Amino acid sequence: MSGAINYTSCGLLWLGLLVKLPDLIRHRSEPSVRAINAVLAFASLCFLFGAPSSVGVINRVGGVANLAAPLTYASITAYSAALLILIACWRGGPSARRTTRSWIYGYTAVLAGIAALFALGDAAKERRTDFDTYYATTPWIAEMVVLYLVAHLTAVTVSAVWSLRWGFETEVRKRPWLRASLLTIGAGTVISSGYSISKLVAVVARWSGRNWDVLGTSVPPLCAGLGALLTAVGVLLPMAGHHFAAWRDFFRLEPLDAVLDPVLKNRALRVERPRSPFLWGTWRRSTILNGLHAIETLFDERLFDEVREQEVARTGDRERATCAAWAATITAAVQRSTRPVLEPAGASARLSHPRDSETLVLIADAVRRSEREARATAPSPARAGSV
Repeated sequence: MSGAINYTSCGLLWLGLLVKLPDLIRHRSEPSVRAINAVLAFASLCFLFGAPSSVGVINRVGGVANLAAPLTYASITAYSAALLILIACWRGGPSARRTTRSWIYGYTAVLAGIAALFALGDAAKERRTDFDTYYATTPWIAEMVVLYLVAHLTAVTVSAVWSLRWGFETEVRKRPWLRASLLTIGAGTVISSGYSISKLVAVVARWSGRNWDVLGTSVPPLCAGLGALLTAVGVLLPMAGHHFAAWRDFFRLEPLDAVLDPVLKNRALRVERPRSPFLWGTWRRSTILNGLHAIETLFDERLFDEVREQEVARTGDRERATCAAWAATITAAVQRSTRPVLEPAGASARLSHPRDSETLVLIADAVRRSEREARATAPSPARAGSV
């Protein structure tokens, strides 16, 4: 059971790592991108090295009994540090660099301690599933076990507090994907704490002469597997949100793209759509901005003001009125641009078109509403023929 959980969890984490590797190649200088990939990579190594069959292979190839134990503990420690660094990078602020540096130094010391204690101790008999409790009373090895468990528990506790507290702050509630990510990571780290807590309880029980090995071998894999899965999902949620927003923009911007199509074709501004669907939203937004820039001098300021005032009077919604004014102004500018002799825009053309994605989407929605209202008010063919 433990081996199946380990390899399944490892495979899922490798899948997440495969998704994130292109970002690492393109943005290798960004600390948060490196931290995300480190979290996924070290978490996968934890499950890979900790599987009973993998333990046997590592020990046999390495020629050292229980060599897999310090390797697994080192992976768990590195994963814990990477998760702390990731949340610190996301949070940012003037103390972020100092905080990440402190965690790196602290967990590097823990890694050195694990290696030194294993070298000093005597763990000659191979234990694939109950190493922690079997050697809980062995000098130096017991200290190594406690060291990595306390380091892991500290990391997941701090990560849970940071992510959950930040996730409930008012400013984060306006960013739903980040909030979902933080709450998911918080839930995952809370569950992951069951790994180190159950093992620590089993080790302490062994110190007092009790045999609670089942607690140290059956509960930890379940907590670690589910916790790591939730944590990995939380780490990847912001990227999923970014792509979801890009696809949403791609479809919602279509009416504005269609309005600008004559300009884009006549002036050879429409570039070929990229093959990757992850880039379609960016491609459509860039295409629209090219078209708007081409007709910016043809914007009719008088028309813009008139439509906005009419919409404000009709709906009372200033944001919607502004978007409706932009939709009418852009449509008129496109029509003016296709005439053989360009007519001057009404009043001075000093309007500067919006550039942010959200406003462009709202303008596209206004275009769609305008087209729908025009179709609703247009006479049907049968009715037009009877007049």
